[in-house]
Amino acid sequence: MATTGSRTLQLLSLLQTHRYWPGAELAGRLEVSVRTLRRDVDRLRDLGYPVDATRGVDGGYQLAAGASLPPLVVDDDEAVALAVGLRTAAQCGISGIEDASVRALTKVVQVMPPRLRSRVDALRSATVVGSMRPGPTVDQDVLTAVAQACRDEERLAFDYVARDGQPSRREVEPHRLVSVGRRWYLVAYDLTRFDWRSFRLDRLSDPRATGSHFRPRTLPAEDAASFVRDSLGSLAPEPVDIEVLINAPVAIVDASIGQWARSEAVDASTTRSLIRSDGYDWALFALGVVDADFAVVSPPEFAERARSWGERFVRAAEGPSAASGRMTREGE
Repeated sequence: MATTGSRTLQLLSLLQTHRYWPGAELAGRLEVSVRTLRRDVDRLRDLGYPVDATRGVDGGYQLAAGASLPPLVVDDDEAVALAVGLRTAAQCGISGIEDASVRALTKVVQVMPPRLRSRVDALRSATVVGSMRPGPTVDQDVLTAVAQACRDEERLAFDYVARDGQPSRREVEPHRLVSVGRRWYLVAYDLTRFDWRSFRLDRLSDPRATGSHFRPRTLPAEDAASFVRDSLGSLAPEPVDIEVLINAPVAIVDASIGQWARSEAVDASTTRSLIRSDGYDWALFALGVVDADFAVVSPPEFAERARSWGERFVRAAEGPSAASGRMTREGE
């Protein structure tokens, strides 16, 4: 059996991964009796962690919100993933999050053990974060409020501006948040229209939790992302699948475009990346951020588009005088 100290840390880690744990299930995971579990929970409370308990046959525990964020318990891979995620947070189309991400990253790296800090420092020193999502941004407070309503299955009210500029007030049963292309959408059951709808978050403001909870309805689609694409119809660009070989280690590639690509190491210095994009130009821009040579595997249309970009950039590098002479010859 684990020592009291290690068991307490394991209990804290479990409480941080689930919104709610039935008491019997939590005791089983820790391999202790229900009475011992109660003592361990009391020990966490003495340390300042706000743990709520529900009594009864179906009773259990959950970590409540406190006056400040308690220390998080993460394993090695989670710690590195957290640092990499903070590095790319400025690229996600959420306004006001860049400075907070830098501050959080500094704190995370500062308390890491040397073996993890060296991994993160290598990624940080070898990569440059670029802005990869031009266009509408979403206020982080709006995103957080909507995400919490989805998680808590709580009805949400908000102000909304439709595509034609018509303002309205909506009350919905929020289902899921979806990122399609370079925009965020809320999939929800509209209690005013009595039907399922998708709402662009950059057009949504003043989200307000109503305090009224609901039983989730069955979404009339395979998943929330499919519902958004179907609702957009012709407005949604058809995604394209792109495969490239990049002359860089997989860690470097993941740090730059891991949010948009599935990558695997071919060898220590080569990475195979699969990118699903809503256009060839955006994918080329993303690959440019990696700052490494790459070869197009498929499709041939993407290779042709890359060749067109390359020829245009070469002409740009020749300067205005060369470009002017070429345009004159072509016009004769």
